[in-house]
Amino acid sequence: VGENAFAHESGIHADGVIKNSATYEPIMPELVGHRRKFIVGKHVGTKGLNNRLQELGIEVNDDQLNEIFLKVKDLGDKGKTVTDTDLEAIAEHVLNIEQEKKINLDELTIVSGNKIRPTASIKMNIEDKEVIEADVGIGPVDAAINAVNKGIKNFADIKLEEYHVDAVTGGTDALIEVIVKLNSGDKIISARATEPDIINASVEAYIDGVNRLLENKHFSLDKKQGKKSKKN
Repeated sequence: VGENAFAHESGIHADGVIKNSATYEPIMPELVGHRRKFIVGKHVGTKGLNNRLQELGIEVNDDQLNEIFLKVKDLGDKGKTVTDTDLEAIAEHVLNIEQEKKINLDELTIVSGNKIRPTASIKMNIEDKEVIEADVGIGPVDAAINAVNKGIKNFADIKLEEYHVDAVTGGTDALIEVIVKLNSGDKIISARATEPDIINASVEAYIDGVNRLLENKHFSLDKKQGKKSKKN
């Protein structure tokens, strides 16, 4: 019995299972150590989507469900896998639920050129402590992400799985959409940001993803790492 034997995505398929599980399930999944699950992807219907939201403890009305449905379909049409964490983030956005961010970007400085190794210095506020780090990379984006990772390495083991860039508009001043997929342990999330500057968009998306991975986690900064600004 495969992992997806009792997984349902298609709208009609999921709707049939919700109304009568015997329609597509000859036996109860619990009999073979499985559980029924509804996959959220481009073929998902509103019934299956609402069922998954309820399993995550999220209650929505019809208008909110439709808005979440359209956002999920948009991601699915772009070939993106929508994880539970992604779905929660989409629902939070639609429901205007603001999560407290553990990490906030204060300053980002990039030095780069044709004869200079790209260097990034970054100042972040992490749990009300000022953290300043710098690092290099093969390009300015790589240097900036390396600097962020250096600042969070004592409490977060983050791996960048995918990095995708799209120009939303035309021209040299085009808006850039950056989508990243990050993982920490068995938790995988996607995050995105849109800015005219690819470096700012990349760092914003990356830090947003890290914040989602750190939700509901408690940690403390290393005493040598946290730097508090001096008061006159």
